[in-house]
Parts: sequence; C-alpha cells; structure tokens
Amino acid sequence: MDYAEFAEQNTEKKVCIVGSELVENYTVYIIEVTVGAHKWTVKHRYSDFHDLHEKLTSEKKIDKNLLPPKKIIGKNSKSLVEKRQKELEVYLQTLLSRFPVAAPKVLSYFLHFHLYEINGIAAALAEELFHKGEQLLVAGEVFLLRPLQLYAITQQLKHAKPTCANGDARADLGHILDFACRLKYLKIPGTKGVVGTSSIQEHTLPFDLSFFKSLHQIEISDCDAAQIKGLPSLKPTLATLSIHQSATTMKEILVPEASEFAQWEPEGVDTDCPVTAVIPTWKMLTTLDMSHNHISCIDESVKLIPQVEFLDLSYNELSLVENLQHLYNLVHLDLSYNKLTVLEGVHTKLGNIKTLNLTGNQLETLSGLSKLYSLVNLDLSNNKLAQLDEIKHIGTLPCLEKLCLTNNPMCIIPDYRTKVLAQFWDRASEVCLDCTATTEKELDTVEVLKAIQKAKEVKDRMANNEKKISDAPRQSASGPLASSSSSLAVPHALSPSLSQSASSSQEIVCKDEAITTKEILTPVDSTPTQRCNNTHSTSNEMTPQVKTEHLDLSSENPSDQEVECGNVSCCSCSEHQDPWITSNTTPVLPVYLLSYSTANLDFTARLSALISQAHWESGLMPSNQEEPQTSEVTEQGSPDSGDGYFEMGLDKGEEILGCSSSSVEQGKETDEVKREAVHVSKVMWSHCVRVADGVGVNQWPCCFTLTDSLVAILRAQSTELPENLQKLMESLKVDLIVPYTDIEAFQFDIPETCISLRVKSCPTRWYFLSDGESLKEIHSAVGSLVNGAAHEQTGGPASPQQLLRQFLNSWEMEENDSMVRGGHSAHLLHLASLSCLNEEVSNTSQAQSSSVPPDTLSQLCPCESDQSFTSVPCLLFLSGRHLCILKVDFVALTARDLSEVQRVRLSSKLTRIPLGSVLLDPRQCCLGRSDKPTQQFHSGHVLELMAGHERITAVFTRPHDKFIFLREFSQSRASLRDVKTIALLQTKHCQCKVNQFSTPSKNIQMLQMSSVPQGVHRPHLTLSLLYPTESLILKLSEENQCPSHLSLSPSLHYLSSLRGKEIVQFFHNNIAEVENEELKHILWSSVLFYKSPDVEMASCIMLSTQAVYFILDDVAATLSNQVMWNWHPSEQKEADFTISFCLTIKLSDLQSVNVGLFDQYFRVVGLSADHIISCLSRDSYNTHDFLQQLMTVLSLLEKMPSPEPSEQDFYSQFGNKSTGKMENYELVHSSKVKFVYPSEEEIGDLTFIVAERKGPQGAPRSFNILLYVLVFQVQSAGGQSTDNSCLLQPKTLILTSTDIFLLDEDYISYPLPDFAKEPPPRDKYCLTDARRIRDLDRVLMGYQPYPQALTLVFDDVPGPDLLCHLTMDHFAEEQSGGEKMQGTSGAESEVQWCIFVPGADSRERLISLLARQWEALCSRELPVELTG
Repeated sequence: MDYAEFAEQNTEKKVCIVGSELVENYTVYIIEVTVGAHKWTVKHRYSDFHDLHEKLTSEKKIDKNLLPPKKIIGKNSKSLVEKRQKELEVYLQTLLSRFPVAAPKVLSYFLHFHLYEINGIAAALAEELFHKGEQLLVAGEVFLLRPLQLYAITQQLKHAKPTCANGDARADLGHILDFACRLKYLKIPGTKGVVGTSSIQEHTLPFDLSFFKSLHQIEISDCDAAQIKGLPSLKPTLATLSIHQSATTMKEILVPEASEFAQWEPEGVDTDCPVTAVIPTWKMLTTLDMSHNHISCIDESVKLIPQVEFLDLSYNELSLVENLQHLYNLVHLDLSYNKLTVLEGVHTKLGNIKTLNLTGNQLETLSGLSKLYSLVNLDLSNNKLAQLDEIKHIGTLPCLEKLCLTNNPMCIIPDYRTKVLAQFWDRASEVCLDCTATTEKELDTVEVLKAIQKAKEVKDRMANNEKKISDAPRQSASGPLASSSSSLAVPHALSPSLSQSASSSQEIVCKDEAITTKEILTPVDSTPTQRCNNTHSTSNEMTPQVKTEHLDLSSENPSDQEVECGNVSCCSCSEHQDPWITSNTTPVLPVYLLSYSTANLDFTARLSALISQAHWESGLMPSNQEEPQTSEVTEQGSPDSGDGYFEMGLDKGEEILGCSSSSVEQGKETDEVKREAVHVSKVMWSHCVRVADGVGVNQWPCCFTLTDSLVAILRAQSTELPENLQKLMESLKVDLIVPYTDIEAFQFDIPETCISLRVKSCPTRWYFLSDGESLKEIHSAVGSLVNGAAHEQTGGPASPQQLLRQFLNSWEMEENDSMVRGGHSAHLLHLASLSCLNEEVSNTSQAQSSSVPPDTLSQLCPCESDQSFTSVPCLLFLSGRHLCILKVDFVALTARDLSEVQRVRLSSKLTRIPLGSVLLDPRQCCLGRSDKPTQQFHSGHVLELMAGHERITAVFTRPHDKFIFLREFSQSRASLRDVKTIALLQTKHCQCKVNQFSTPSKNIQMLQMSSVPQGVHRPHLTLSLLYPTESLILKLSEENQCPSHLSLSPSLHYLSSLRGKEIVQFFHNNIAEVENEELKHILWSSVLFYKSPDVEMASCIMLSTQAVYFILDDVAATLSNQVMWNWHPSEQKEADFTISFCLTIKLSDLQSVNVGLFDQYFRVVGLSADHIISCLSRDSYNTHDFLQQLMTVLSLLEKMPSPEPSEQDFYSQFGNKSTGKMENYELVHSSKVKFVYPSEEEIGDLTFIVAERKGPQGAPRSFNILLYVLVFQVQSAGGQSTDNSCLLQPKTLILTSTDIFLLDEDYISYPLPDFAKEPPPRDKYCLTDARRIRDLDRVLMGYQPYPQALTLVFDDVPGPDLLCHLTMDHFAEEQSGGEKMQGTSGAESEVQWCIFVPGADSRERLISLLARQWEALCSRELPVELTG
C-alpha cells in the first residue's frame, strides 16, 4: 500500500478551495492545505481531480459517485464553477476523513504533502534513496538536502513509532538513516523567506545533524546558526566545514556549547583557571570556510581547530587579525573583502603561512608582512597601496612566487611592473606579478635598475671609505703613505671579476690584499657581503688560428666555501675549478652590458665620441674638418670628479649607470675637439664570431652600433663590472667602422638567430648571434639605409623550420617536428673530452674518449698564446620530439658564395637527439644561489644535460638564454607523448646558504627529495597536495608493495623502497607534469605494449587526478625506435642517481579501457598505437581496485556538457544492464571513456577452444569453465635449482570440471583497435598443454623450485579425447609445458607442471577447485605434499 504517513494522528489537517481562475479555456481551482501551523496552496484543474479519483477507485475502492460528474456544456460558467468548487472541497475533505492516519501516495502528491508536510517529505526522500542511494554513495558526489527535509527527518526521529508503519518498504525511514550513516559529502542550501507557495520559512526550522556518522565535508548556507543542532557530533570524521550567510560569530559554529558554559577550555590544554567544561577539539578538520557571514572578530574558538590548514574568512567584517597563533598548521588564509587597515606583527600569528589573500581591504602599508618568510602566494589587489617603497617590506621574502597588486593606486605609476620587480633583486625572474609571467624585456630593465642601485650603494660606500681614510690619524710616520695608498686602492677595490654582477642581489666587495684595509671593507648596511680576491689575468696575444678575447670569468678562490653539505653524499655541491670557467674556453656576453642602450644618453654620447675618434684616426673624415686638438675622450663620471653616479633610487628607471656628466666638461670637449660627431641610432649587444683569412676564428662580446652614416662594431675586452662609464668605454675597442655604402651583404644566415656582415673588398666576415627580436630590428634598420641588393635575402630558409628541413630526408620529417623553437647559441662541452684536451691540446675533437658523437659537441680549437682551447658555439633548437643541435663551420660558411641557396646546409651538421632521451642533470640542482663568481656564472650560463648516460655541459653565450631554454625544454618534455627518461636522485641534497632567512622545516624536507634543477618550471602545487592527508599516505605506502615475481631494475627497486611522504614527494618532484595533480593510486604490474607484444616488463603504474604514469623497467630502452647512441640504463655509472623510463597517458587522451576475463588484466587505449598498454596484474582484486580508482578520478575531471541531454545517467545505465547476461558489456563513463568488459562471445570462443580439444566423447558438463587465471610456468635454467635460475613463462590456465589447460594468450592485440587494418599475426589463444584431472597424482607445495609455486604431478597416461588434435611434436621435451620423470618402477613416467600463481586469492581458489573436482572424479581426497 502506498501511503504518506502523517506525523501525528491528532495533527489538524484542513483543506479548502479558496477560489478559482480561468486559464485559457479551462478552470483552475486554488486549494489551500493547512497542517498544523503551516499552510500552502495547490492549483489543479478538474481533469486532475478526475485522474486522482480514477486511481483511488482502482486502488482504494473509493465510491465512484463521490466525485462530481463532468460537464460538457457550460463547464466554465460562473454558477457551475462555484457549485463545483464546493463539491470538490467536500470531496477532498471526505478523502482526508476517509484516511485519517495515512493518506494514499497519490493523494499525498496531489496535495503536495511530499513538498511541505514532514511525513510526506520523509517518505518521498526515503523512496528516492531506496532507488538511487547506493549509486549516489558509489559515485562519491555531493548530496543536497534542504533544511526543510532535515527538519522533517528530525521530527520523524522524535516520534516513538515504527519506521515503516504504512507497510511500504520503499518509504521506510531506515533508508534515510542508512544513507546518512554512509554519506561523506553533504550540502544544505537554505533560503531567506518562504518556501514555494507555503508559509514555511526554512531558516527558522531547527534540524539535527547527529545521525550523520561518516561526513567528511559539509556546506551550509542561509540558515540560522542557532537552529543547527548536532554539529559537534561530526567532529570525529569531518574534514571540511563551510558556513555561509548563517553566522555572526565563529563561536556559535565551533563551540555551540559556549552558550551553556561560561568558562571552557579545549581538550588537552593545561590551565590553572577554573573551567566549567572541557570541549573536544575538531581533530579531523583541515578546511574551514566561513566566508560571506557577518563575523566581526576572530575569537578564541579557533583553539578547537588546531589541525586547520585552509581558513577562509573573506567577505566578513574583520578589522584585526588575532588568535590565529593557535592554528600552527595553517598554510592558506583568505581575509579578502574585510575591513583591515593595518597588519602589525602578523608573523607571530601566521608562522607557516603559504598563501595569503588580502584583496579588497583598506591597507596602506605592508610593514607587517616583512617577516612572513614562508609566504608563497600573496594577493593585495583592491587595496590603498600608493607608495612603491611599501614593496620593500615583501621584497626580501625568500619564498614569494606570486604577487597580485592590481587596482591599487601604485598601478598608475609609469613602469610600475619593472619597479616592483626590481625590489625582488635576484628573484625577479621567479616572481609572477599580477598573474602575468615576467618577460625578458622586463628582466633586462630590472637588471638596469639593479645596476643603478648597486652603483649608488658602491658610490656611497666609496665616499664613506674616503671619509674614513681622510679622518684617519696623521700622527704616525706612515700617515701620508697610507693616505696615498688608500687613494690608489679605490679603483682596484671596485673592479670585481664577475660575469653577471648585475644579476645578483648581494653586494660584491672585491679587494686587493696588498693595499686594502679592513676599514674600507666594513659593511655599512645589513646587505650580505661577499669578499673575494681580485686577480688580474695577463693579456694573451692573438693566435693565427682561433682567438678569443680573454674574459676573466672567475677569480674566485676555490677554498672559500659557502655551501654547507650534510653528512650524506652530495652530487655536485662542492665548488670546483671547471675548465670552461677558469679559462677563456667559453666567451659569453655579460649581463651588465645589456643595461647600456640608446636610452642611456651619456653612454650614447660617449659611444658617439669614441666612434668619431676612431673614424677620424682612420682618415675617413672629410677634408674640410678641423684637426682635433686631442685624441682622447674627456673622462666623465670618474671617482675623482665625484660625479660618477646619479643620486637616485630604483624608481628612476630612465637614468642609467654612469649617465650623469658635467656640462662644463662637455663644453670644454666641444671647444677642444672640433670634429663632426656621429649620431647613434641603435645599439645591439651580441656574441660576435669573426672569420678572417690567415687569422682564423675570433669571437667576443660585441656592441653592434648603427649611426646616421656608419656601422660600427666594437668588442668588449673585459667582463668585469666597470667602476664607471669611463672604465667601460676604455674596455671597448673598435673592430670595424664602415659606411653603409660599403656593405656588400647584411642578411640572415640562420633565421632569427644569426646575421652575417660582409664588407666590399674585405675577406673578413662577421657573424652576430643574438635574440630574434633584436636581430630583426637591426636587420630592418640596416635594410632601410643600404641598397636593396646588399639587404635582400638570397633565397635561403625563411624560418628555423625550413632550415632544419634542409638537413632531413622526407621519411625523417614528422608532423610533431613542424613547430621549432629556440635558436639559442651555446658552447656544448664534454668533461671527459676536455680532460683529454688538457693533456693533448692538438686534438680538435671533443669526443675522442666518449660515446658522444663529435657533431653533437662544439668545435674546440687550441690557442697558441697560452696553450688553452676555445669553443665555437653551436645552435640549439627544440622541435616536437627532438633536441636539434646545429654545428656551424663558420670558416666553411665564409668560403661559400653568397648566392648559394643551401650554403648553410653544406657548411653545417645537424644532430637530432630524441627529446625523450634528454633530461637535466639532477646533480646541478643543489648548487643553490651564491655570490661567488663561479657559481654566478653557473647560475646564469651553465646548464648540465644528460643525453642518455653522457653528461653534456651547455654554456649559453647570452644572458637569460639558459632560462628561456629551460622553459621551452620543460614545455616540450611535458607535451611529449613518447617514452621519456627520468632521473631518480637517491642522495639527499645539501643545504645551501641562500640567505639569512630560515625556511620552514617542511620545505626543507621536500627539497631534499627533489631532483629538479633550479630554473626548471615544475607544475604548481596547492598546499593540500604538498601536505597530503595521513590516510592517503598510508594507502599509498600499502599499495607500493612490489610483487615478488617482478624482476626490477635498480631504479624501480629504489622506487619500491619509498614509504610515507617520500612517495608523494618523489611523484611531484620527478613524475608529475600537470598543474595541481594529486597521486591517487599505485599499482605494480607487468605491462605489454601494442607495438612490442612479445616484450613483457615490470612497471610501477601511478594514477593521478590528471594522468596515468607508467614507470618502466630498463627493458623499455629497446622499445623506442629513437635509439640514443646504443645506450642502455645498465651502462649508467653514477651512484647518486639512476635513470629510468616513463610513459604518460593524460586522462583527457584516454579513449577506452578493456577489462580482461575474470579481471585478470586490463588494457588502456590512448590516442595512438604507442598508447595501447596491457597491464597484467594477474590479480582480480588489484585490477578491480585500480579500475574503481580510475572511474573516481575520471569523475573529477572537468567535462563539457553533452549537446543533447542524456535520458539516463551513468549509474542508471549500469543498473539497468544488470540482467544476468553480459552482452557486450560496454559502459560509457561520464568523461566519455569507454569501459569494455568481456562479452558472452569472448567466453564462448574460449569455451569452444576447450571443447574442440575434448572431442566428441567429452561430457557436456566438462565444457563449463570453472577458473580462468593468469599464471607463470616455472622452468629451471641450466639445471640449477636456485631461485634466480628459474625462468617464469607467462601462461593462461583454464580449469574445467574434468580437465586443466595451459595456453599462450595474446593479451594486447584483442579486441582490435579502431585503426587496425589487418588482424594480428597470431591468434588470441594457443593451446600448449592439457591434462585430465583424474590423471593428477599429487600436488607439491613449498619453496622448491620456486617460492609458493604449485607442482602438479600427472601420470603420463594421456587420453585420446584430449590429444586428438595435437601433434607428437607438442609433447617433445623442449616443447612440452611440463617435465617428464621416470617412475620408480620404470614402467610409467610422470609429468610435472610447476605453476606459480601470483595472486594469493587465485592460488587458494585453484587449489580448492582442483581438490573438489579431483575428489568428485576419484572419490578420495587430493594428496597434497609440502616441500622445503
């Protein structure tokens, strides 16, 4: 019977029809229903009454004449409507009196009892959960319950009566209670005002939550906090609590007991004060969201939530930050859109905070944030910050990565971004400002601003030192001498040997030990200081072969160590004198030179004077010009004049280092030097390679200058940061000055990378390597000034893609390689080869003692002056699947005719290294940030690459090219769909002294596991991913147990040894490629690839929320068709890390999952044949667990809505197909991934193979397959009996009621993929051996010959029914699945099957079924013997 039970029998229920209204051509009656204090209205037409009456007469035997009859004529007349209205009201009242205790379901729905009456609401909800409750729980989705429904359940539980009094099991209240006890995610959306057509106000209804026993997450909105009961009962399980538009204080939610007890304390706190209650804490609560409330203060109730990591108090009325010191686990805090004006001493309350959102407040100063050393993300948008000086308070935060300052008054300041970034010094490239990545142009401007500030600090220090020297006591006899020495020491003290001074945030103070005193080196501020010895290198003469300007790249004493290593072995922390740093091997462009551009008016004026002077001396000036009185450029901005640097701060970015000059001196120069000055229009700093006949190759940092009539090439002879502009100008030497009319050719030889210059009647050729934007700008400017023939391209490649295609055959071109990035010039060196060259300089090839191809490394040529060697840079390009190295022979290129189209291809060699085989050397990641010139050179220019097992050093010639290459390399590797090498670092890293701030211990632990070098972009992680829950860590540790039968490489063996948080750290630092992905599941299994069906290898399968990662055995080195120099991971000799392989299948690329018979294996299908992998778990439990986790993860993906609404959801389709037959069991997940289960046809095929071997004499019952399991057949190798000598051959075992079979099965090729054009070369099943169960003599169990293997001993008496279709060769000793043994009497022999079943459940089931069938056939128990 269908009843909607009322809450109480004596509840007054009234119904009356209060009116009617005409809708179109029919009349609608307005019914008012009153139950207790609640009332609502329902509208029905007469046909609705008629349908109700039909159902009641058929189900409840109601009198047919009770309902007023129909009227055809005049049915809408006023008199008829009024009459029918009274009759229908009597009809409804009669029905209610007819069913005083419980109304029928149709009547309940007719009067909307299921919407507004507590008993009807509970019955409707119970029936809904009866049908969909299990599916909702399995899906793990958030379930929605309105306060009115919870109120109805609460009232029902107060009544002492059966939960199913009406006899309808579907409406039993027990369905609700069972569902509530297991529900994990609940949302309670209330409303303000009345509900529907009723007078019910939901926010005033009390409801109880104590019957929810497993809630992990709850969200409540628009409810009165005073009406929420039972919230503390959720403490044992609740992890996330969200309350919106419901509370005025935190206490009424977290401590509702406070209204009863005046003095209370949290559990576990010792106090001397008298208390009236001890309140248990929220031990599992990690996320608290109380945004959009009316909270005015953070009260002491936060003591009860010590485990909270995420706290959201946005859109409240807070004016102070207080009491948060009790939340020592807090890492994410959202205080946006409150009333905060100041933040004083917040570091005492937010010690470990990582993310802080202060959007929409009224902040004017940031002084209170200066000590939040663990802060990573900071949002300060929509405040009242007007002064750039406020950024200094957060500029020293060592971990800050993301900063948002939008919609603040300071944003209108010109060059706002660069001036803010300059406050972060060395970390400017690491900070993402206003959700926009820092561009290279901004970084260059930042370097200029930093150089300005450094110059000002150096000048101030110099002035202080001179003042100290002048004030020194002159009574001693050495006073005058000391004063004289001091005046000479200043220039030396300000000439640091540094390749990248402007990129360091720390002050460099170099000293000449002979004459510098301690007073001069005394710091005047808190800036960390590095002191080094100033060593001057001797100048080398040019050799006739390969020459470079001797750039003193490092003068660091290797004994000065600032990197502290722990007790563990460290891979590359100890600083050593690398040969490419201590000599002129790799000339590079110093970063400080980029700050001198046409924006620096003083620099352009001096550069113009220098070019004019050189032009005059060359005799090319017009004859009507007066001869100059002096040949020297007047010194400006020297220390002696006291005018060398501007007195300015970082906010004056338009003034550059040394740009001030004396107008008096300029006037004197104009009077003394009567010559026409040239006008400098453009300046480009680049790496120049000059090729001249008889001299060879020469290279140096070059200043390419365009004037109104001339082109000038100047070479920088020193990389030291100059004291002033005059010192810089002295280091610049003019190499070429030529009018535009004498330029024979100026064109791109290598698109976007290299421009060549040829002058008429001159055999010398100049090549300029720079970034594409600068080269195009210069090329365009020169093109507008020279004749068309000299500027016009000669038909060569127009893009890097076209250039690389010239080197490839048609079959070598791939679609993925169509997009080419890069064009970075770098010296590629090999350490072993350099050692050989140090011993024998005459060798010109690097690869004499290594397996690295010579075309992969830079050409090394000896210098005759100092018997050292120098490197000619190569060009690096990145395509979709390759790292392309272009080795250009500049001498051969110069010799070829300009009109030759393919002269670059004929003068160069291209080497393509598979991108999957290239990775960054993990040992360089612990170099850290340091002020030492050696490590600064490493940080700015040097990158260690691992190509296979070979270590190649790339020294980039231009600043920032290393970091651009790292970004492009990381993006290319992440998008690569091939098998990739990964490095597993097995030693903890040293702790480097980066700065004076101490980072949280959790961060240090995370970094110790990282094998990612600095500068490499890793996926962004939320704090919940960095610090996973204990339950997840425990789950992953239990899953990371490798089965004993899998043979592991050293890398996989190391991975299997990880436990706890080490697994999560390893995943994020070495494997993860997608933003915000979380490791969910680990499965150890054998895998097969579709393209290599015969190669089975061990794999660790990691399932995350974004992808499936297969960490493969070393056998994967043979899978790829892109072999890396015939290299195998076993050849890797490094002890501190190992090389492994990884294949990634993004969940968004996943097409289908094929599940094998009896869940013994599954196959995942991606976008191509390379992404079809069978996972042979050989364990139904592991397979089922993985598939369940996969479905759960797929449900979390963001999905586009389907174009047409589906008639049924996924779980409804799943339930409707449970008909007892598995007919093409294909389930389409909501993420569009197909889960294909074995069909009856596949079972029939396997049964047919078994039946075919039985022949016509077999009994029909023997065709039934009792067990299908994947096993290994154990065979001894070489006659030895050790475990290591046993060979495991994969087999499929089939057990029927009378026989047992062994088959070879193709686990990967079937069912055929959509792109397959022909059937696989072998059948899915191939029978190898078969025996009757009645011929089984005994079963041996134990550890011989293989641990936990079963040895089935058969009498070798084959029956004709099993052998009718098998040849004699099948039973040869080599081919047979078992081993024959002669019996003791010699009359009969035995056949042994040694079977290893990996799954314990499958093994026990096999023994149980085998014993049962043997007992049924032989009428006695199966003999089982234990072996040693």
